[in-house]
Amino acid sequence: MSEYHDRQEFELDHWPELRVKVNELVNLVNSARTIPREFKSMLFTMASVSSGCTHCQSHGAFSLNRMGVETERIQAIWEYETSDLFTDAERAALDLVRAAAQLPNAARPEHFDAVREHYSNEQIIEIVASACLAGWLNRWNDTIATVTDQESVDWATENLSSVGWKVGKHVGEAHEQRKGHPSSVGWTKG
Repeated sequence: MSEYHDRQEFELDHWPELRVKVNELVNLVNSARTIPREFKSMLFTMASVSSGCTHCQSHGAFSLNRMGVETERIQAIWEYETSDLFTDAERAALDLVRAAAQLPNAARPEHFDAVREHYSNEQIIEIVASACLAGWLNRWNDTIATVTDQESVDWATENLSSVGWKVGKHVGEAHEQRKGHPSSVGWTKG
């Protein structure tokens, strides 16, 4: 039996109004305004890597896969500082998000100096919003040890084990298993 007894009782679906508002926020932050959705998913994944939430890491990475991002580029998020698959602009944004996702927050003026070389203020707001959205979801899911859907676990196990990903406390018993990745079951539509 799981040491996280009855964790399904704490999921967002038990507060429908909160679930609706969280979905609205997810859709708003992930909308393609001035930063492409694909890059926002990379930022979300980096924030989740930085915070340690393997549930959200698998969801972010699997979402990127579903968007058509090559597995090699997804894996490279874990080593973006040295990977030639990222531009200097992308590295600056990933640096800011990684720092912002740490507890305590490690974002410093030099992070903003670096992103200002590549992004407008509006784009920087979107970058920070991606980190903050991930932060909320990371805290929620890591706190209650949300069971990660098998679809995301299978993909992450096959493709992210080489970068150190493990499902950890987000593995559940059969009765806790989700139908699929949130976008597969209609939790978000954006």
